[in-house]
Amino acid sequence: MAKAPKGKQEAVVRIKGMHCATCTDTVKEALESLKGVEDARVNLATEKAAFIYDPALVSIAEVENAVKESGYEVVKDEITLTIGDMHCATCALTIEESLKEVPGVRNARVNFALGKAFVDYDASLTEEGVLKKAVEEAGYRVLEVQGVMSEQMARQEELKEAFRAVTVAAVFSVPVAIISMSYDFLLMDLFDVQLRNWLLLVLATPVQFYAGLRYYRGTYWALRNRRANMDTLVVLGTTAAWVYSLVVTLVPEAVATTDVYFDTSSVIITLVLAGKYLELRSRGRASEAIVKLMNLQPPQALLVKEGQEVLVEVDEVVEGDVVVVKPGERIPVDGEVISGQSAVDESLVTGESIPREKSPGSAVTGGTVNIGGVLRVRATRVGRNTTLAQIVKLVEDAQSTKAPIERLADSVAAVFVPIVIVIACATFLFWYFVGSGFWNVGDVLTFSLTTTVAVLVIACPCALGLATPTAIVVGTGTGARMGILIKNAPALETAHRLTTVIFDKTGTLTRGEPKVVRLELGSAHDDKELLLAAGSAEKGSEHVLSKAVISAAESAGLTLDSPDTSKTVAGEGISSMVRGKEVSVGNRRLLQRLGVPLGKLDVTMESMENEGMTVMACVSNGQVLGLIGVADTLKPEASEAIAGLRDLDLKVVMLTGDNERTARAIAKQAGIDEFRAQVLPADKAGTVKAFQEKGEVVAMVGDGINDAPALAQADIGIALGTGTDIALESGNIVLMGEDLRGVVTAIKLSRRTFAKIRQNLFWALFYNTASIPIAAGILFPLTNWLLSPMIAAGAMAFSSVSVVANASLLRRFKP
Repeated sequence: MAKAPKGKQEAVVRIKGMHCATCTDTVKEALESLKGVEDARVNLATEKAAFIYDPALVSIAEVENAVKESGYEVVKDEITLTIGDMHCATCALTIEESLKEVPGVRNARVNFALGKAFVDYDASLTEEGVLKKAVEEAGYRVLEVQGVMSEQMARQEELKEAFRAVTVAAVFSVPVAIISMSYDFLLMDLFDVQLRNWLLLVLATPVQFYAGLRYYRGTYWALRNRRANMDTLVVLGTTAAWVYSLVVTLVPEAVATTDVYFDTSSVIITLVLAGKYLELRSRGRASEAIVKLMNLQPPQALLVKEGQEVLVEVDEVVEGDVVVVKPGERIPVDGEVISGQSAVDESLVTGESIPREKSPGSAVTGGTVNIGGVLRVRATRVGRNTTLAQIVKLVEDAQSTKAPIERLADSVAAVFVPIVIVIACATFLFWYFVGSGFWNVGDVLTFSLTTTVAVLVIACPCALGLATPTAIVVGTGTGARMGILIKNAPALETAHRLTTVIFDKTGTLTRGEPKVVRLELGSAHDDKELLLAAGSAEKGSEHVLSKAVISAAESAGLTLDSPDTSKTVAGEGISSMVRGKEVSVGNRRLLQRLGVPLGKLDVTMESMENEGMTVMACVSNGQVLGLIGVADTLKPEASEAIAGLRDLDLKVVMLTGDNERTARAIAKQAGIDEFRAQVLPADKAGTVKAFQEKGEVVAMVGDGINDAPALAQADIGIALGTGTDIALESGNIVLMGEDLRGVVTAIKLSRRTFAKIRQNLFWALFYNTASIPIAAGILFPLTNWLLSPMIAAGAMAFSSVSVVANASLLRRFKP
């Protein structure tokens, strides 16, 4: 393949499913159909496609989609690296670029808030060791972690290191600050200025070069990578103050003053370290939701082995093994109950608070709590295949993605530090050569240096880098805790712009199981007589309406008779011989064929049909025993969910394949004004598209199976899971439970999360926009006031902590 021209990149992807030359031609055409892709070569023997692409025109994700749509699959190898020593957004961008330069890496995303790098690569071209080396050569550490406990320990060690650095810095900088501030009115008589300066030099130097060593190391690696980051600003500002003070101490005759700024350099480093420590603590709390999810799986399981109960590590359990779960214990794996009865609390997985009864044949989910009796469970899914593992994977994937609005922060962060350095230099030159001629600034060099240091240390790229990812981490984690799985950050951003929510009816708004909802008596004496006759006639039939009647009869405690003969007439109903009597159950056409009049029940039947019921008449000996109304009943929380969406100023629409009359009745019960009736499954996506063409931003709510095309077409697809089926391909948001109020909660959470992102970005941009001019001395001509570099350092530390703290407030979100 030809070498990629400047501005373009070479890429190689592995393709699965190719069998012949036609397959390679199909993939080649799919690749070259994309704007920005050229020189595509597909090799059947190696199962690889190589091409040159322009990142400004097409992304690797779009390439993968093109291959998928052509009927093949891109094989992806993924790895997550836990990174140490990142200090700001520039660090994250540096690591991303270093990883992307490794041959075989298709994509790399670094999340500063999580301290993790997510890498998609081709294992045939590179390996984990090479990726780690790339990170280390960029100047950062890869923390060796295995499992959640190991990662927590690594993060705790990082936090301890930060605390030790703050402690050392404080032990030396506090005396420096006390001596500097009290010398003129308290200590002057005890020792002279020269001795004071030497004492301050001795105390400030360990802060500068021991506690502050991490910033010098970070600056070294940043410069090696031809970048400038937060470390660079801290080093430039504090070193300038320290070196100036050193010159005053060693060669006092070289300057016009004996004042030193060791307090400035040491207090700045101490405050920045303190801010970093608080930030690390806050970031740890921000991501604790996913840690709690990981901790749901018990580390051990009670395995039945050769008739004995043996305690083993949960990783040793394989599919087909039987485990014993005692009351109060967490179920270690997904499985099926083979003996025992109990209630299981699934709230931490599905978000639903009411425990579910489990008996032989019931499915159970790993991580849920057994409340009642002892259960024996046969493992059906273990390890990475369990529901809990899939939830954690989905949440981690979501947290690794970037919202479109984050591009703004990334683009600003990429040029932020160089711009600040230019502003700092301009500030020095202005006050030294221009400003001092107009205003009385005292010692020109001291004043110019003070403003320059203040500009360098008050600028905060950290706040910009943390603004979006921290909110996404907390928002997706909070959602997962409530059984709401948000698959990616763009979904969060889109959800807050929704204008229309479309519901599929069957199985979404309704239970999906027709039930007897009304009985009207004719010649029958009571409901039991009517249900006994109809249920016996229907017994043995597999029709969904027959099952509804049989279920209602059995629920009433009736023992049904088996019919001697049964005859089903398509489009009419069923006629059976029960205990020597002919009993027929069916619709109006059946009655017309039998010549049986409805009489007064005619009006009642029409009324029931207008309410959305499927109405069947039960006839015996030429008389109508009564009418049976069957309907797919609305979920009990449906009306509340619809009302909640309308309170959010959202238009709600229902789609159904039912006729107009039934659709209208169901819509009225749910409180929905707009509906589309007789919509075939294949036409649902077209209906969604029609709303989009009117300018609506559409969410589609469905079961993720029959509604897959509509969910994919919608701006946001919300799929209802069943508590275990959470890896639904369709749907940007998956609700673990079946409670429709989860739709309202998901949209509210998305809106709240995006609001936090906007608040954080506004604060970060406003802070930096306003603080830098103040630090540069813009207020001095009007107020004769100058911002102290120490206050500037405190403000910088506070800005990043405040952004994380603001995002962490999302943890208080309640549905």
